[in-house]
Amino acid sequence: MTEIITESKLVHLISNGESETVEFKESFNDEAIEALCAFMNANGGMLLLGIKDSGIICGFDIGKKTLEDIANRILEATDQRIQPSISTITHENKVIVIITVPSSAGAPISMRGKYIRRVGRTNQRMSHEEIMQRIIASNGTSWDAVIEPNANLSDLNMDAIDNFVEIVKKVGRQPIPANTPSIKFLQKIELIKNDKPTRASLLLFGSNPRSYFSSAFLKLGRFRSPILIIDDREAHGTLINQLEETLAWFKERLETEFIITGNPQREVRWEYPLDAIREAVINMLCHRDYTSLAHSQIRLYDDRLEFWNAGSLPVALTPELLLVEHDSIPRNSKIAEAFFYMGLIEQWGSGTTRIAHELHAYGYPMPQFKVELGRFRLTFYRSSYAEELLKKANLTERQLKAVAYLKENGVISNSEYQKIAEVSSRTATRELNELKEKGILLSEGTRGRGIIYKFK
Repeated sequence: MTEIITESKLVHLISNGESETVEFKESFNDEAIEALCAFMNANGGMLLLGIKDSGIICGFDIGKKTLEDIANRILEATDQRIQPSISTITHENKVIVIITVPSSAGAPISMRGKYIRRVGRTNQRMSHEEIMQRIIASNGTSWDAVIEPNANLSDLNMDAIDNFVEIVKKVGRQPIPANTPSIKFLQKIELIKNDKPTRASLLLFGSNPRSYFSSAFLKLGRFRSPILIIDDREAHGTLINQLEETLAWFKERLETEFIITGNPQREVRWEYPLDAIREAVINMLCHRDYTSLAHSQIRLYDDRLEFWNAGSLPVALTPELLLVEHDSIPRNSKIAEAFFYMGLIEQWGSGTTRIAHELHAYGYPMPQFKVELGRFRLTFYRSSYAEELLKKANLTERQLKAVAYLKENGVISNSEYQKIAEVSSRTATRELNELKEKGILLSEGTRGRGIIYKFK
């Protein structure tokens, strides 16, 4: 059912500006039709005609057949044909045309052969790989379930297959009758079809997966800054090998501390919760776009841990939904299914919430999920006072300098802030109080020079 837009709702939409689901246009043209396609290839959206990019209302001239002509032009220019909801509303004696479209659940929508997808507040051309994956998904399958035509069963490692079957037997999520040949089991769960390996089976059990998928490996790096790399490694082989090598690398690189619990053995606390790291790596392997030439990366910084994965989120998901209960929409359903049978995935769709739970239990901030052009980024922060998070709190450069000083010294006074920021006492007081209001600092001591500020 189409949402009814009232004048108050319209004013709210305009004041918020263009977004992932709202765009303004002064007139109706090919760019307007592209925007509608972009919305349908993402999460749906609303096009408002008669409004400038700046949000100024200029109005849209309406004749007897204007809305009918708009609908016909949209139908003629799009494939599959778009039939949007079109209505008008008058505000400040000016007419605004509202065109609303839903998200396309099936194959992507094109405008005269051009495929556009909404990303943030921009409309971006879809890659050939993304278009093909959407078309394959619309037929009820996924990219990894397709037979790789140039591959043969001899490209698979039988030891890896036998090991997989033994693990599945122990986990017990998929019954395997006694004396069933391993190849027969792969055929049963459709990792092998017509005596040919699927893409999933090559990634899971291939002797050399990169001979078919050149970017199917992980790059691991220890960074001091975005341009200063002090250690790097690559994890190759099957997806299980990549998972094991990556977890081993983390155990070599992460700092640890011993916690006295009263038990005979001391508890080891890793720099980051290993269960959260394991879940993040598994998500990378299950959800990455293996058709992309970009390899996936894991970057360990002093104050954060970043997971960069090729491929965007499915259309039905947003970064915000990943922190709550949501549907499981694996990009590579056969790989995800194999991981489930092995006990690596406990419940489809719960991995990101489990990551958030593990970080929260550690006292760390919530993970940050971000969709970028052709890539998905997941970030763990060790502290709420990481520079990137503080910048999002709209701190000034002076306040960021004060935070950096606090990280080194533990406390800061008004006079110390004056020196660091080169400001007057009154300005220092005001800006320190702003940090208190934002929940970053607290003050201790009596009035005047006796007051000191600490992290809250």
